[in-house]
Amino acid sequence: MNSIRARLAVWYTVALLATVVAFGIATSLVDRRARYADLDHRLTTEADRAARLMEQAEVTGGRMLDEVRGTPSVASLRLDLQAPLELVADYLVVVDSSSRIVYGSAETRRFSPAASDTLRFRAFAVSHDHETFDVVLDGVALRFVARPIQPAPGMPTALVAVAVGAPTRDLDIAVQAILASMLLVSPIILLFAVGVGYLLSARALRPLGRMIDELEAITDGRTLHRRLPVPPESSDEMDRLAYTLNAMLARLETSFSALRRFIADASHELKTPLTVMRVGVEHSLTDPRTAPETIAALDETLQEVRRMTELVDTLLTLARVDEGRMDLHTEPVELEALLTEVHETAQMLGEEARVEVSVELVDEPVMIQADRARIRQLVMNLVSNAVKYTPAGGHIWIVLTASPEAATISVRDTGLGIAPGDVDRVFDRFWRADAARSRTGERPGFGLGLSICRWIAEAHGGSIAVTSRPGRGSTFTVTLPRTGATGAEVKVAEGS
Repeated sequence: MNSIRARLAVWYTVALLATVVAFGIATSLVDRRARYADLDHRLTTEADRAARLMEQAEVTGGRMLDEVRGTPSVASLRLDLQAPLELVADYLVVVDSSSRIVYGSAETRRFSPAASDTLRFRAFAVSHDHETFDVVLDGVALRFVARPIQPAPGMPTALVAVAVGAPTRDLDIAVQAILASMLLVSPIILLFAVGVGYLLSARALRPLGRMIDELEAITDGRTLHRRLPVPPESSDEMDRLAYTLNAMLARLETSFSALRRFIADASHELKTPLTVMRVGVEHSLTDPRTAPETIAALDETLQEVRRMTELVDTLLTLARVDEGRMDLHTEPVELEALLTEVHETAQMLGEEARVEVSVELVDEPVMIQADRARIRQLVMNLVSNAVKYTPAGGHIWIVLTASPEAATISVRDTGLGIAPGDVDRVFDRFWRADAARSRTGERPGFGLGLSICRWIAEAHGGSIAVTSRPGRGSTFTVTLPRTGATGAEVKVAEGS
């Protein structure tokens, strides 16, 4: 998940889902507390009512307990007092001072002896008004409110406490129902959150997308004059980023302009002294008075001067290209005649390197509107590069194919090839293949020829590509349009 938009949508969904879950849990807890508070209030009211009945009866009724079968240790509440208690609650017990249950409602009478003992001990142990306790009796979860019975002043204490209870199962089921409802609704909330989050993130990232499009249009040093649009009065993060990038582009434009001016000025200034040096060396080589032992040194010097002159001319060309000052003199060019001329020159290079060079042309004339000198320079650079990296005994083909829309020139060799990791770098300036695989000692280069080739192809509205396999050679393919010179002139005007 590499998209920021997708990640924002996921984060928004997770945050919203976590919020919904937290809200559901909090709501359940609050609802549970409210339900238990209502139950405690009801049980307290019922306990007060039962206790008041007992306190009034003790004051007005005389003896409250009847011995069961004449046994003083077992007693029950008088029948006339039991009737009002039946209307108080489903779970109700009255405990006397001997910790005996002297009255139990119909539901409590169904408890097992162990459950009854647990209940009477909890009720008998009450020491504060309205003491609340939870018990599980015979598998039933119950909540009780116990209240002491206050005897009348000066009268003996017969009854100690009354405890009123109710099951909590319905309360817990209600809370579980809320949680279940939240779980059922969660998928719908999740889908809604994903959609809304994706739309919101798209809206939030739209300025960033426009910024990326603008930056992608800045492909090299010739387009550094472009700037990102910034609203006049805005200070959010995107605008601050745009301001920062514009400032960086301004600094880069200044640096590139200074570098181009330096290269152009230096190349221009070096041409004159190099020409003077070449003329002087050539004159010395042809002078009969030059000692034979000096001729070899002068010849090597002349080769280096020529290489330096070639480098300076190439740098000056690239500097003019970068500044958009390199003009193309377009005219109708017949590619068959041009490639035949190139083939003748290439054969001489091939003979020196013991490499065979052949040409394959189409049967019909192929005309394009182009700068003849630049197209010839392009093909010669490709052929020279092929000769440089093709071992002795190899073969180089110059192939011309055509379609109604475009003409294609391919230069294929059986040379050393290019490593897969280097294919994308062959058109970079000053990049060269591994010296161990090149014949730099015989025909050294500067790594600028293919860069010039790419500029020439693109300036004519075409393209250049390469395919290669190490040890099996390389194929450079140049595609040029056959639709006239308009496209090329526009590209030159834009500084291609």
